[in-house]
Amino acid sequence: MQDQRVKVADSEKITINLGYVDLGHIDLLVQEGFYSNRTDFIRTAIRNQIDRHGDAVRQAVTRKSVDLGLRHYSRADLEAVQAAGERLDIRVLGLASIAQDVTPDLARATIVSITVLGALHASAAVKAALADRMR
Repeated sequence: MQDQRVKVADSEKITINLGYVDLGHIDLLVQEGFYSNRTDFIRTAIRNQIDRHGDAVRQAVTRKSVDLGLRHYSRADLEAVQAAGERLDIRVLGLASIAQDVTPDLARATIVSITVLGALHASAAVKAALADRMR
């Protein structure tokens, strides 16, 4: 597969529910100047927890043979896999993207399983075609 640079958003929006007291603590820390806003606090807290468990994450990434970061699969990549008579077991921690011109049939013919810890960007049709192969 070629490592192609694909222009994608560098983050994914999530929604969380917090108790009022926790939210008040965050707002107080923002007001006192420790953080620029709520998002800054939440991102910092998440990064601190990821760092705290860094060894466990590194061991799991190695044990599970996961690609770390951005992994893009173009139509040409999948056609080459198909021509070689091979199939892919995709495992990504980060962002996996499948090009918009990949057909559902090509995806099913070349991808035996797909596990993404993070986000998967693909057409709705490709996601539906691979739904039974997603872990």
